[in-house]
Amino acid sequence: MELARIGATPKGGVCRLTLTEIDREARDLFARWAREAGMSVSVDAIGNVYARREGADPKAAPVAMGSHLDSQPSGGKFDGAYGVMAGLEVVRTLNDAGIATRAPLEVIAWTNEEGSRFVPTMMGSGVFAGVHTLDYALAQTDREGVSVRDALQAIGYAGDARPQPLGAYFEAHIEQGPVLEQTRTTIGVVQGALGQRWFDLTLTGQDAHAGPTPMDGRRDALVAASRVVLEVNRIATGFPDTARGTVGEMRVLPNSRNVVPGEVRMTIDLRNAKQATLDAMVDALRSALAAIESECRVSCALTEVVSFAPSEFDPALVDSVRSAAAALGHSHRDIVSGAAHDAVYVSRIAPAAMVFVPCEGGISHNEIENATPEDVAAGTDVLLHAVLARAAVARGKAEAA
Repeated sequence: MELARIGATPKGGVCRLTLTEIDREARDLFARWAREAGMSVSVDAIGNVYARREGADPKAAPVAMGSHLDSQPSGGKFDGAYGVMAGLEVVRTLNDAGIATRAPLEVIAWTNEEGSRFVPTMMGSGVFAGVHTLDYALAQTDREGVSVRDALQAIGYAGDARPQPLGAYFEAHIEQGPVLEQTRTTIGVVQGALGQRWFDLTLTGQDAHAGPTPMDGRRDALVAASRVVLEVNRIATGFPDTARGTVGEMRVLPNSRNVVPGEVRMTIDLRNAKQATLDAMVDALRSALAAIESECRVSCALTEVVSFAPSEFDPALVDSVRSAAAALGHSHRDIVSGAAHDAVYVSRIAPAAMVFVPCEGGISHNEIENATPEDVAAGTDVLLHAVLARAAVARGKAEAA
C-alpha cells in the first residue's frame, strides 16, 4: 500500500509507466527497502534491479523471486508489484527468524514488463534471457520518440551489473482472472502460460469529405477496422485450446467529425495454449485481412511485434509450490496463466514457477484491481516455503518462518 502511493490515481489504482520519474521513485523505494533488509542492490544495462541476500555457499546459483514495478496507464496496486514486494517480505521474514540459506537469494524488479510505453513487453526479462539483444531493446522508442536508452539514463537506471545465472526463479502474482475466486481457491499452482502473438496493423484508405463522398465510393479505413475487430473476435471464439483474441488499441486518422477516416492504426493480440492452434489463428487472421482489403478497398500492413510459444514451468518447482500450499493448509488448484509474465522468458534459461492468488472479480489492468490481505499473505507464505525448499536452510530452522 505504501508503494501504491507512488503514481496513485483518483480511483485507487496506479499509473507507473516504465522508465518515467514515477517509475524511478518506485525503484528507489524498493532499493532503499532492500538495503535496509541487508541486501546489496545492483542494476544491469537494461535497468533490471537485483537485490541480493548472500547465502552460505557463495558459489551456489541464486534462487530468485520477483516481478515488475511498472504498470498500465490505468493499472492496479497488485499487478507486478505484489511479486516484488512478496520477495522482499520473504527476505524480511528470514531475517526476523534468523534463517540463513545455502544458496543466495535475489529479488528482481524487471524493466518494462507491461509494454505500455515501450514495445516489446517483458523487455527486461527478455534481454536477461537472450530473447532480445540489449542493443535492440535500448533502441526502442515511445510515441514521443524517446528511446529506452535515453529514458534509462534520464532516471539514473542505466547500470553495468552482470547478473549471475539463476538456479531457480519464483514469481508471485495475482491471477488476473476469475477462476480462483469463483472456485474459492486460495493458491493457483501455475503450470505454464499461453503463447502469444502480437501485431500492429495499419489500414490505409482515403481521407474524403463526409458530405459529398458517396457511400459506394468510399475507402473508409474505419469501416475496414471494424471488420477486423469482428474477425479477431470470431477467430478467438471459434478456435479451441483456450483461444484469446483482442483489439486493445486503435488510432483513427485524421480523427475529424466530418472526414471519412483514411487511416487506422490498431493492435491485435492472439493467444493460445497450443502452438499449432495459435499459428492456425494467425493464418485465419491473414486470410480475413486479405478479404477485407479487397472488399473495403484498403491496404493492410500487418507487422508482428511480439511472439512467444506456450510455456511450461519446471515440474520440480511447480511441485514445490503445490507441496507448500498443501503443507500450509491452503486450498489450491493447478492453473494455466492467460497472461504473460517475466517468468515466461526466465523459464527459457532457468527453472521457473509461479504462485497465483485470487483478485477481486478477476479484474486486473484496472484501477479497481484488488486482493485481500489474507490471500496475498498466503501466497507469500507459499512462496517462502517453496524458495526454502530450493535454496536449502544453512542455519536456523525453517519452522521458525
